[in-house]
Amino acid sequence: QVQLVESGGGLAQPGGSLRLSCAASGFTFSSSSMSWARQGPGKGLEWVSGVNWSGTFVVYEDSVKGRFTISRDNAKNILYLHMNSLEPEDTARYYCAVGIRPPYDALGQGTEVTVSS
Repeated sequence: QVQLVESGGGLAQPGGSLRLSCAASGFTFSSSSMSWARQGPGKGLEWVSGVNWSGTFVVYEDSVKGRFTISRDNAKNILYLHMNSLEPEDTARYYCAVGIRPPYDALGQGTEVTVSS
């Protein structure tokens, strides 16, 4: 079955960086569009970024444009989210998802990101 395992979360200071990874299995990752979504404290699930199967088309939610970069390694079945210039408002649980935008075909368990000084 589809498995999406996120890692790389943790505590970062404002202005800092983190790189999230998502190891995918159980489906044909190399032909699937993928996304990152997040859920902040007391908030609903928010789409963050999406990438097509080849990595040649990427889209971002407005608040992360210019700060976050989505990428993928189809040889390793891994999806990445490079997060720079982190802000306290980026504090959330980050999820890897199958699909370029919602509705998603599958969602991982998530990894926690806290941005605080």
